Amino acid sequence: MTDRDARLVTAVRAGNLREVHALLGPGSNPDATDEDGLPVLCTAVAAREEEIAEALLRAGADPGAVDADGEPVLCTAVAAFAYRTVTALVWAGADPDQVLPDGTTPLLRAVEGGSPATVDALLWSEYLRAPELRLTQPVRERLLAAARHWYGTGAEAELRRRTGATGPARTATVEEQWCEVEQVELGGLTVRAGHGAVLTTLESTFGVLAPPAELVARAVRHSDPAHVDWATARSLLRNSLGEEARDAVTALRHHPSPRHRRFATDWLGHRPLFADADAYAHDEEDRDLLAASAETETDAVVLAEVLWALTEHTREHPRLEAIGLRYADHPDRRVRRRVPDCLWWSGRPLTAEAARALRSLAHDADDEVRLEAALTLLGDEREDRDGPRAVLRDLVRDPHSPVRGGAAEFLAESDDRTADATEVLLTLLDTDDRILRLVGAYGLARRDHPYTPQAYVRVEELGPIHRPDHRANALADWRGRNEPSPDRGNG
Repeated sequence: MTDRDARLVTAVRAGNLREVHALLGPGSNPDATDEDGLPVLCTAVAAREEEIAEALLRAGADPGAVDADGEPVLCTAVAAFAYRTVTALVWAGADPDQVLPDGTTPLLRAVEGGSPATVDALLWSEYLRAPELRLTQPVRERLLAAARHWYGTGAEAELRRRTGATGPARTATVEEQWCEVEQVELGGLTVRAGHGAVLTTLESTFGVLAPPAELVARAVRHSDPAHVDWATARSLLRNSLGEEARDAVTALRHHPSPRHRRFATDWLGHRPLFADADAYAHDEEDRDLLAASAETETDAVVLAEVLWALTEHTREHPRLEAIGLRYADHPDRRVRRRVPDCLWWSGRPLTAEAARALRSLAHDADDEVRLEAALTLLGDEREDRDGPRAVLRDLVRDPHSPVRGGAAEFLAESDDRTADATEVLLTLLDTDDRILRLVGAYGLARRDHPYTPQAYVRVEELGPIHRPDHRANALADWRGRNEPSPDRGNG
């Protein structure tokens, strides 16, 4: 092992990305191995050092590297649900369809592992043939059968069957590409319970489409629209199945189950995000359906979703403000949180009735309601600004407020130049939260406060400021405005 290789091994083990970059220059060996012959790429992937793994691959590391047990590094990444690393490995040439000694493939293992993002990374790449072209019919059927089995049995039940474990499973909700999915550990094995989304993806990819009712069933098996099974079903119903899907979904507005009604509302709310209102034939009809639901919905969770969906459309419904006013004093805070967006629409000032309701909501018992109401009032230049500004400052001042961070961001960006606003920003520098300190320093910089350089020092007491970040760059802007430049001379 050369000295440079040894330094690279040490840097990868330490997770030192900066040192790895420095050692991967001309003449480097990205396939360096440690004293046991293990390639550094395997070390990085096993340690879940995604950025280091990507740097090694860009430098030319072998994507087909194997670990001490002969396991391809791609399988290590699949088992860790490291879909970003999986993407990089496939891009570099790793084979997702390689038949392994146990008869499986990395793609089959990913399907059984239940991580939709990992499956996607193995199905699609600009350097792979399309899956419907490269995978034979028997391979497709095996993948579909595996997904159906895991989905039908359930992740925990299948782990119990495979391991014989009888103790409790460890379950945690994890984020995966803006969605959520349960991660289940039992008997030494770990899977993610996204098999419904995996099955939906495979069916769509292979042209074996499930009927709308089955896709809805996969979604409402879960209570949260953020679940990956729900989101994947909603996406397919929105993009691929046309009028049949729309009719099936909108009919759910009258379903006795609130979960089904919520799915219909969620679908209608996401539709305008991906459809041109002028080209979509049902834009006005969809808004009318939502307005009708707002008049009749009794479940607070669904009603809050209806109000959100109405405000997601690019055109204001004629009854939107009246609907918002109707629910301004609703007993459930989740509904009240959606009201401010119903009372204001871009391009028009607040009406007197809407302004009165918002001023009342700015004193609501719920922090999020107060924040949304205050921000809506501040968006209308005709309104008195002192009251909503004070609401914003009080929310930032409260260390227990769940919206403190968001309120602080708005305060830092705002035109509130009062002494109280400055004092609130200064207090953020005493928190134990690095981001809150950075927001405070940024707000001071925007106000050309003389303490700004020291404020940024206070931020770095809790760790480095990661760039690019406009809040970090504000210090240089402050120096340009407030410190003499040696290039300007003496006048």
